[in-house]
Amino acid sequence: MLLLALDTATPAVTVALHDGTDVVTSSSQVDARRHGELLLPAVDRVLAEAGLKLDAVTGIVVGIGPGPYTGLRVGLMTADTFGLALGVPVHGVCTLDGLAYAADIDEGPFVVATDARRKEVYWARYADSRTRLTDPAVDRPAEIAEQVAGLPAVGAGALLYPDTFPVAREPEHVSAAALAALAAERLAAGAELPAPRPLYLRRPDAQVPKNYKVVTPK
Repeated sequence: MLLLALDTATPAVTVALHDGTDVVTSSSQVDARRHGELLLPAVDRVLAEAGLKLDAVTGIVVGIGPGPYTGLRVGLMTADTFGLALGVPVHGVCTLDGLAYAADIDEGPFVVATDARRKEVYWARYADSRTRLTDPAVDRPAEIAEQVAGLPAVGAGALLYPDTFPVAREPEHVSAAALAALAAERLAAGAELPAPRPLYLRRPDAQVPKNYKVVTPK
């Protein structure tokens, strides 16, 4: 097994290789505006560091969000393209699950929260680092304060809103190394991973105007 994992659902552009037992090599850069520019060079870099070619990969793992529309689709489109070109399966993993796994909390409950912009967070509640209790959601921190009161919290969203998440901790962003390790563990156990389809949770900012003026000739 050689899994190529990547995620662009958060400001982190993160890539890793996993051989089914350990992370072989990984790369992470935080830049919310350059997902498309940074992702492929990162893939090239981790493959070069491992001394491998892309055709050695036996499966793709991609973070499916939740995340902003523009950034999230960069990773998903890249993963789908690699899967088609190589003829290998593409496995989805919830980005929040990757953060929970990296937090390595044996006993919960706890919360994972990422920055959803618009003064909102993407979040979910966990029993432990491998067990999610609720579906991912997007809300204003004040609206969920009672639901998360007193719980430890992980992620950039938690760090941004200390009034709602007073017990916030690292990691801030997801890592492809954690996604790959979690996927490898689940695949080895015979679990079925989600399809590589995006968890947007809300409509994109850019929309076609309802009453736009037609300028083409009749």
